[in-house]
Amino acid sequence: MRVIAGEWRGRKLSAPKGDATRPTADRTRETLFSMLNSRLGGFEELRIADLFAGSGALGLEALSRGAAHCLFVENDRAAVDVIRANITALDARARSSVEATSVMHLRPARGPYDLILLDPPYHTGAGSVALDRLKRLDWIGPATWIAVETAFNEDVKVDGLTIENERRIGKGKLTLLRL
Repeated sequence: MRVIAGEWRGRKLSAPKGDATRPTADRTRETLFSMLNSRLGGFEELRIADLFAGSGALGLEALSRGAAHCLFVENDRAAVDVIRANITALDARARSSVEATSVMHLRPARGPYDLILLDPPYHTGAGSVALDRLKRLDWIGPATWIAVETAFNEDVKVDGLTIENERRIGKGKLTLLRL
């Protein structure tokens, strides 16, 4: 697994051992960031949240492309250790923070994020539940873009959020949403 573009293009990323996490494939990340770039016009100075972060590959890709800061949230201890190691290897500590907790235990935000990336476990509905909670806790504002990776046959439905685009990639599906 490697960073696809930007400052750290081609740099290797570690992934947690075992099957407790499912790292986003390079092809899927490339498609996601192409979809986002065409809507955002770039990632410079964006405030990002990478939830169900796994290896941190999504947030690190955004940082590599110029995001100002990324909050990584992951509850699996081994995955948190890998995220921290990847951040250190890329010298991204100044632009990163890590919370070793469940997305369902997050507190109200200090203000909406520019981009929220979610890669919840497939077939659990955790993405929709998390988004409903984040909406109520002010993580999502009028300018926020949300990207969710689910299984290809799974839908993301949250009152007040509109699907802007969906794209199936192999066994997964990428869904972009906004208020």
